[in-house]
Amino acid sequence: MPTPTPVLHRDGLIAAFFDYVHPREQWRVGVELERHLLRPDGTPLPYFGENGVRSIIETMAPNGWKPYFEGENPIALFRGGASVTLEPGSQYEFSGSPWVNIADVESEARAFVHELDEAIGDRPICPVALGYTPVAAIDDIAWVPKSRYAVMRDYLAETGHLAHHMMKGTCATQASYDFSSEADCAEKVRLGILISPLITAIFANSPLTGGEPNGWASFRGHIWTQTDPRRCGFPEAAEKFTFERWVDYLLDVPMMFTQGPQGFAPAHGRSFRSWMLEGNEGVWPDMADWDLHMTSVFPEVRVKKFIEIRGADCVSHELAVAFSALFKALLYDDQARSEATELAVGFASHGTSAARFEVACREGLAGQHGGRRLASWAEDLVNIAANGLDRLNDQERRWIAPLIQQVASGESPGTGNLRRWVASNDRSQQVQALRYTAP
Repeated sequence: MPTPTPVLHRDGLIAAFFDYVHPREQWRVGVELERHLLRPDGTPLPYFGENGVRSIIETMAPNGWKPYFEGENPIALFRGGASVTLEPGSQYEFSGSPWVNIADVESEARAFVHELDEAIGDRPICPVALGYTPVAAIDDIAWVPKSRYAVMRDYLAETGHLAHHMMKGTCATQASYDFSSEADCAEKVRLGILISPLITAIFANSPLTGGEPNGWASFRGHIWTQTDPRRCGFPEAAEKFTFERWVDYLLDVPMMFTQGPQGFAPAHGRSFRSWMLEGNEGVWPDMADWDLHMTSVFPEVRVKKFIEIRGADCVSHELAVAFSALFKALLYDDQARSEATELAVGFASHGTSAARFEVACREGLAGQHGGRRLASWAEDLVNIAANGLDRLNDQERRWIAPLIQQVASGESPGTGNLRRWVASNDRSQQVQALRYTAP
């Protein structure tokens, strides 16, 4: 019997990224919006139970959604280009379709907010806009019944002392963008990495732990620094991006899991490169395995078939839409990208990435960096984006208006939320004040 040979090769993986390019006229924007589902006492809704997350999925499914099951448990919904998935602590994630115009991004996201509210009905459940669960101890939050998360739980427990806080406690705002060439991708990734600490400060919204102020503007951001340094943060392959460097980074990041006929299995930290070259008991990875592996790294900017900007806490609907508009301008308008890159280089010339990120997570827009308040840096960045939106589509500046107002206040979103929280002694009112709503 002939000896099996590798299915994948490094050069082929590099070449695949050249197939992911899109001409400018095909560039789109997609969003991923996570949120907590809390009871009136502020504790997260579990998956199981009469009013659990599973019951909400089952209520929504007949509305044109196709449910995806693991065993007997529905764990995701798909409809057209959109999906609903669950994070390890039953956080809800809505992934929207890719759109040209921010108006369509907003409309689809708004429709989902109302659809989720309808599914909840009069049940005592509140979708909440915060970057970290505000009340529950992390060990008290039940795990979603997904075999992938069971493997991640055990692996990440050995890599960072806040890894389970990341999995079960955090919610983020993310958006995805296209690129037209390797050079175009590199410019966009570099800009995203350089301004990532500033973005964390602008959208910092996780100031609560155990029902009390935790001393962080973005506790979610801090958690990522204590999760797994090999697959999080600011890898050199992103800061000095080429498709080749990125593939080599992915090939050598320890794998968490593999997926086969029996579901997910631990990879015991083996690298994808080793599996690709040597196989594993006669099994060799294919492109589906590679695509899965690419989802298991979590840097502040991630490249798959598109560029993911990942540095923001879960915020209000208006600010989440503004986040998508901000980066549409910065990445899709050439002048805005050039001006923002110049600003970013100046911003990054002071201190290290770790130091900049620490200030952003700890103090948000109130922090100081390079002799300026982060709010001042943010105002310059947002103004660049607003002008870029005017050049791209003169109807889109309105979507960034809430962000202009936020940075002009000099406060991150969590500052006002914290103020409202401590002003009340009624837990139900505190939770309702953080409700994720849309017009």
